Amino acid sequence: MSNDTLIQALRDALGDSVVITDAGDLAPHLVEERGLYQGASPALVKPSNTEQVTEIVKICAYHNTPIIAHGGNTGLVGGGVPDGAVIVDFSRMNKIISIDAANLTMVVEAGAILADVQAAAEDAGAYFPLSLGAEGSCRIGGNLSTNAGGVHVVRYGNARQLALGLEVVLADGRVWDGLRALRKNNTGYELKELFLGAEGTLGLITRAVLRLYPKPLSKSVAFVGCASFDQALALFQVARSRAGDVLMACEAMSDFSVTIAEKHIEGARSPLEGRHGCYVLLEFGSADADADLNVLMEKVLGDAFEDMVIEDAVIAQSGAQADGLWRIREAIPEAQKKEGGSIKHDVAVPVSKTPEMIARATELVEKLIPGVRVVAFGHLGDGNIHFNLTQPEDADKTEFLSHWHAVNEQVHDLVVTMGGSFSAEHGVGQLKTGEMARFKSEVELDLMRTLKNALDPLNLLNPGKVLPPQK
Repeated sequence: MSNDTLIQALRDALGDSVVITDAGDLAPHLVEERGLYQGASPALVKPSNTEQVTEIVKICAYHNTPIIAHGGNTGLVGGGVPDGAVIVDFSRMNKIISIDAANLTMVVEAGAILADVQAAAEDAGAYFPLSLGAEGSCRIGGNLSTNAGGVHVVRYGNARQLALGLEVVLADGRVWDGLRALRKNNTGYELKELFLGAEGTLGLITRAVLRLYPKPLSKSVAFVGCASFDQALALFQVARSRAGDVLMACEAMSDFSVTIAEKHIEGARSPLEGRHGCYVLLEFGSADADADLNVLMEKVLGDAFEDMVIEDAVIAQSGAQADGLWRIREAIPEAQKKEGGSIKHDVAVPVSKTPEMIARATELVEKLIPGVRVVAFGHLGDGNIHFNLTQPEDADKTEFLSHWHAVNEQVHDLVVTMGGSFSAEHGVGQLKTGEMARFKSEVELDLMRTLKNALDPLNLLNPGKVLPPQK
């Protein structure tokens, strides 16, 4: 059957305004942020409810046409780039359906923007802790489908830990209603786990029950200078032992990371005198409005200074100052773009091995590409480091980027030998399917393929992503 027949069937079922085929309107949905992939699609469809999603899936199945879900299209691994698939755009399904303050839960549609979810929780006197750089444009369905992480994983966990229930449209158009707001439910297999982190390859998430938390009413934020990542790890251990669950975030940044942030991004300025080998941003938070967390922060930093773990530190004295300290950390990815080509790694190792991984990986890449500049930063509290490489000064960008695959292979080899993962919070998409083939055991891949074949036997849901081609 032709695309014309498919498109007419979609229009007949949903209306002309819901089905978009204009090349200019499609263009932004055919690429991803870094420009690594260019896709193709016969149409983009904007459903307004679950019933319309089921219609889309059934029509595409009848026409044997693949389907790909789109939220904010902020992914970094090509997971949202269509290869001839109909794009299901969830931007119209963006409602905050309900909030249960006593149960600390919220029901949302998959297209709800993360920042709007955060704001709705705050308005209800609660807190939704998922926080990441793209929160103003990414959508909760994508966050759940990729098991997004962010800066507060050390206390609250990944997106997987923040979902209590899901509604999912399956590959045959049936709807699984798992919108349960329960914290205890021992009634067989936990089906929602199949779809969290599956990147839209097993079903389309349409609604979710999110776990909320008491709102932090007092906070303390500090920016700390350390001699090395080893000292940064020691600081984290001091903070964790003294502050316990009050510790909300522990972010580490190399000196070069902070230097380029200061160089390129307005408002990103270290408050410390002199330079340090590594910087740490600590955030404490408590639901106790009377808690003086600055006193606790002073105690933690004082103990760390006495133990010669830190070299200098500043504690924010206002919300504006705290925002300024966070601005330094948040500016790093944008600043790196302004330094030329970059080769990136989203990796994780056990927290205890983070400094060793950064040191060994730095030595490795400096031998592979003399003059390369390492931009290492990320979530020290959960072992997820963005080990990024900026091209040598005056290097040719194209020539530098030609090393991407070879460098990725060696860095990932190192990380996996250290008990780590080649993908921590960005997902697999199509960028890392080769690494899935290299590092996942045959048993793991067989189990994944068994699930895929059972739930999507026609391979219509985001084909070519997550799973490598079968040999």
